[in-house]
Amino acid sequence: MVSRKRSVHNINKPVFAGSAALVFFLVGYAALFPSHSEAVFTAVQNSIMTNASWFYVAAVAVILIGVVCIGLGRYGDIKLGPDHSEPDFSFSSWFAMLFSAGMGIGLMFFGVGEPVMHFLSPPKGDPGTIEAAKEAMGITFFHWGFHAWAIYAIVALILAFFGYRHNLPLTLRSALYPLIGEKIYGPIGHMIDIFAIVGTIFGVATALGYGVLQVNSGLNYLFAVSVTTEVQVGLIIFITALATLSVASGLDKGIRLLSELNLLLACLLLLIVISLGPTTLLLQMFVQNFGGYFSELVDKTFNLYAYEPTDWLGGWTLFYWAWWLSWSPFVGMFIARISRGRTIREFICGVLFVPSALTFLWMTVFGNTSIDLIMHHNAGDLGQIVQTDVSLALFKFLEYFPFTNVLSGIATIMVVIFFVTSSDSSAMVIDLLASKGKGKTPVWQRIFWSCLIGLVALVLMLAGGLKSLQSATIATALPFSIILLISGYGLLKALAIDAAKRESLSQTTLSPSSGSHHIPWESRLHNLINFPEQKSVARFMNKTVLSAMQAVSGELKNQGVEASIDTKLRGIPALVVSHGDEQDFLYRVKPRAYMQPSFVIDDEDEDESKYYRAEVFLLEGGQDYDIMGWTREQVIGDIIDQYEKHMHFLHTVRD
Repeated sequence: MVSRKRSVHNINKPVFAGSAALVFFLVGYAALFPSHSEAVFTAVQNSIMTNASWFYVAAVAVILIGVVCIGLGRYGDIKLGPDHSEPDFSFSSWFAMLFSAGMGIGLMFFGVGEPVMHFLSPPKGDPGTIEAAKEAMGITFFHWGFHAWAIYAIVALILAFFGYRHNLPLTLRSALYPLIGEKIYGPIGHMIDIFAIVGTIFGVATALGYGVLQVNSGLNYLFAVSVTTEVQVGLIIFITALATLSVASGLDKGIRLLSELNLLLACLLLLIVISLGPTTLLLQMFVQNFGGYFSELVDKTFNLYAYEPTDWLGGWTLFYWAWWLSWSPFVGMFIARISRGRTIREFICGVLFVPSALTFLWMTVFGNTSIDLIMHHNAGDLGQIVQTDVSLALFKFLEYFPFTNVLSGIATIMVVIFFVTSSDSSAMVIDLLASKGKGKTPVWQRIFWSCLIGLVALVLMLAGGLKSLQSATIATALPFSIILLISGYGLLKALAIDAAKRESLSQTTLSPSSGSHHIPWESRLHNLINFPEQKSVARFMNKTVLSAMQAVSGELKNQGVEASIDTKLRGIPALVVSHGDEQDFLYRVKPRAYMQPSFVIDDEDEDESKYYRAEVFLLEGGQDYDIMGWTREQVIGDIIDQYEKHMHFLHTVRD
């Protein structure tokens, strides 16, 4: 399942031109005919919500169950990359980036607003009661918990698995490789990537357009800045400029540093509110909310209110499911981009459980404190603000705490940075989609996409077309959910094959080798305490290993099997045996550097303290054993051992 496509261009011209044309057409339509476009897109959205509600509920439930089963099952040890790969980012940096891109801005906007809304207008029962408070927190946890992150996780898992494990392009089209094969490089693949680009641009642009309202509200509260269109235009330009600088700096600098800063600010604000609020009560409520969420998870997951029809479901749960689905190409692509080298189990636990836990804590602290203020501290005006203008909810909430201006200032900075991280990470994702998944692209390409997002938000806000494009973006959730379920099936097929290969490599009982297991004990002991330099390993590879590969390749050719020696990886030879439509066999030996044990280091020079191993690499990655010092016949025996295991694997999956 390895792509052999090679490209000398960064820009995928059909995807770039198609997505740009579609963006300009839809923006023009929404800007020139805002009322008509809003009516059309809203009607489409409402029709989907009414007639496909059962499908949304079922699809999201299947996705959550599937993600948990994959993470906890036998596929969990498979790495998102070669077997020898290590994570590109530390856990803290990884979590900060996925959290900031995933839903950080939503927590700032709805952390106070949503629990209070459900408390004052519950789907059933009397408002303003203890039961309404419990139900409000249960619903909020449900909307912002495992289901949302499972949608992001499955998209990211599909892309990371095929992109890093099977060297396919890190774009949405690769998810369909198990089902349509090489056709992903044709019109079908182009359409899928165009769909993802357009959805990402409009999703982020509409969020940016609406989000500047909250930033403007915060500045009005802190500095009496007028809430006007001119100020909001300036904010969009400012946020876009920061996002452009961040994305131009690259993933390792701008995006990572801003994400880490925002996570620190979020934790700081969270701790301040906990310490200044009803601390013990909040901790008790967090534990009880958590337990209530789990106890009602199945019931809420499948509850369509079929026996007691209500418009509440479409206005809340179905809207959220559609919103998470419509954002998942962007967020999933970004999470995939930063997750190389992690095992599937580590990935799913990190993406599904850790952000959800922080989200639950955030919603408890801000939501329960708000409800407590309304119920017991005569804060009825907070409820009125939430119901009239939710963008002011957080700032009104902070009025009930000491150091209000300081806390509101922190909150405003966080909102700005969350929007910057959403904009810069989306620009990076769009750049990947339009560049055939190439991670290294010219800076001007990333700048172009970042500026385009800001321009779209600006035009739509001035022309009044934000509402219509938001409806259009949410309506795309239905076709994408179908694509996602099909892609998930393809992922399961690919994981089953990968697991079979791993089991074949580790468990197959083979016939005795032609020499690799007959190394004299003196030679084995010498190899254990010998710590060769890189040039010694290179000499061994160029002489012994290459000769062994040539011998095996020649014999395979004599027996009618297509085999060759590939030296494209920095001149390091690899034996490649072609198997047509089935998975090819690859055997390569690479020098890998390690630190010498302390008892042999007699020099403080770091280079002098290193030694090198001649490690075997297969198509799946490094196998973590060293063949340095083996004879030509022993290397030949090892190649045949590995090839025999590969043939057994092909036999297993063929049956």
